[in-house]
Amino acid sequence: MTDRLDDLATSHGIQTRYVSEMGEAQAIEDEAKHALLAVLGVDGTDGEPGDFGSSQQVPAHRCAMPESLSGQRSWGITCQLYALRSDRTLGIGDFADLARLAEIGGAVGAAFVGVNPLHALFLSDPGRYSPYSPSTRRFLNPFYIAVDALGGGAAAVEALRGEDPSLFEELGGELVDYAAAGALKARLLRTLFETAKTSLDADAAFAEFTEKGGAPLRDFALFEAISAAMVKEGGSAGWHNWPEAFHKRNGDEVLAFERENAEAVRFHEWLQYVADGQLAEAQRRARAAGMPIGLYLDFAVGVSPDGAETWADPALTVRDARVGSPPDMFNSDGQDWGLAPLSPRALAERQYRPLSEAYDALMEHAGAVRIDHAMGLARLWWIPEGARSGGGGYMRYPLGAMVDAVADVSQRRSCLVIGEDLGTVPEGFRDTMEEARILSYKVLYFERWKDGLFKETAAYPELSLACVSTHDLATLAGWWHGSDIRLRAETGRQNAAATKRDLAERDRDRRTLLAALHHENLLAPDFQAMAKGERDLPTEISGELAIAVHRFGARTRSMLFAVQVEDMILSHRQPNLPGTTDEYPNWRVRSDIRLEDLEADERFQAMARAMRDERPETP
Repeated sequence: MTDRLDDLATSHGIQTRYVSEMGEAQAIEDEAKHALLAVLGVDGTDGEPGDFGSSQQVPAHRCAMPESLSGQRSWGITCQLYALRSDRTLGIGDFADLARLAEIGGAVGAAFVGVNPLHALFLSDPGRYSPYSPSTRRFLNPFYIAVDALGGGAAAVEALRGEDPSLFEELGGELVDYAAAGALKARLLRTLFETAKTSLDADAAFAEFTEKGGAPLRDFALFEAISAAMVKEGGSAGWHNWPEAFHKRNGDEVLAFERENAEAVRFHEWLQYVADGQLAEAQRRARAAGMPIGLYLDFAVGVSPDGAETWADPALTVRDARVGSPPDMFNSDGQDWGLAPLSPRALAERQYRPLSEAYDALMEHAGAVRIDHAMGLARLWWIPEGARSGGGGYMRYPLGAMVDAVADVSQRRSCLVIGEDLGTVPEGFRDTMEEARILSYKVLYFERWKDGLFKETAAYPELSLACVSTHDLATLAGWWHGSDIRLRAETGRQNAAATKRDLAERDRDRRTLLAALHHENLLAPDFQAMAKGERDLPTEISGELAIAVHRFGARTRSMLFAVQVEDMILSHRQPNLPGTTDEYPNWRVRSDIRLEDLEADERFQAMARAMRDERPETP
């Protein structure tokens, strides 16, 4: 029975066996095979074989490599947009802040500015703020609109401040208050729409935008309008908890709502028009500042099951499964990311157009994009409804067709593509990515040999983006201090014995890193004795040592090197602590420095000088 079940599962793209991140052979349970087949509508006992074996596994096309960037070693700055703060920010960073950071970065030699996913979330529920759980990947988050950049916006802000100053009191804290910022910005945007709507019929640019957006834009705007109405009545922003009559896009109740609430739908179309224009302006300013790449945008691995994308086009995703990851050394029962997986069957039937269109929306105003969890081009860990995280299995996608979907758009938009390939990678995956000119993603913390030593700079592949850390990991100052380990203890995710063990291991890691720096002649004499264990290590990392670590990263063969704003100013707090919900303020930590002060900050300038030394601009 097992052999026949395995054959049946494999024919439908289910990977019955895989190799873990520790190199150990693993097999999924028969129960998981039956459950995954059922998700696909196949009977595990006497179902018909599938045709996955004949699907396209080898890409026919390659991603863009603009001639101006080929052979260059560039560096750039990455940030969390919501975290940026300035004198004009209304509690959350916005597109004008992004444009200003790009200008600051361009002035010091950065080639790009990277940012968290900007996908639309749920406007009527600001509490759903994870950038990696979007409602859709086709449209933008209106909370990033710079209100004062709109006609009459600055005056509207000041008028409301005088009318109700209490609305602004919760915006200046160390954490983003999404409820306060969201309520304020939504109120201001609705006020500005009341003025703008009278001229929209005569606005040729708006007409062109809505025509280009077509049915997907209309569907998204309708979803948002219904979502707002439901929340106003005490309901949910997500459609799973709406009345049954509103579950179908073309149902009678939905069509009646669309007719009766045309202005509400247009409001959300207008928000997308404004957001798109401001993002385009940020890219224009980035390029004008001398950045050859400009904006480096992020593409989330999936969408929320109750968001606009699954509501408008339910056949495109699989409702009875969620995306996650298998058990590993950090999560004994795997992880459930709560995202809706794309249907391999629907993608194939539509020649992968939905995926291409989502990539196209992202690349329109970008010089580079990062595909989060790029292994999703080959496979995703599906968790059947009702199963625990570890009770799922890998569902394969036709790698060649999936890569071609992004490569074709990349060529058309002349946009670089970076694939975040951390974690358990399928055999041959990185070779295929390299052949398709998708840059791999190299994080210094993880780039080690089997004996634990850090890889030398020459060991990094040229076709890659290197960085010291990411949004899911400790900042460099936090890593050095062991802040991430202490956070795991403080949030109850590990006991005292494990904490003591991990801090001792981090002490060894710090000395190992110093040894790597010494090998590259980057270690000052004062630190050489520390590398040998002859002197105690400092508790806090110095600016000099932080620069040396980043010089090491910049000396790698990697085509691109990214420096986090947090690491340029030695911040301790990381944006996200995976595995936590309320225990840590994920996606809420604001920058330690105002944009008005960043350009003159000596820590920022010293790091930028070091990056220019290691990766000088070439004409």
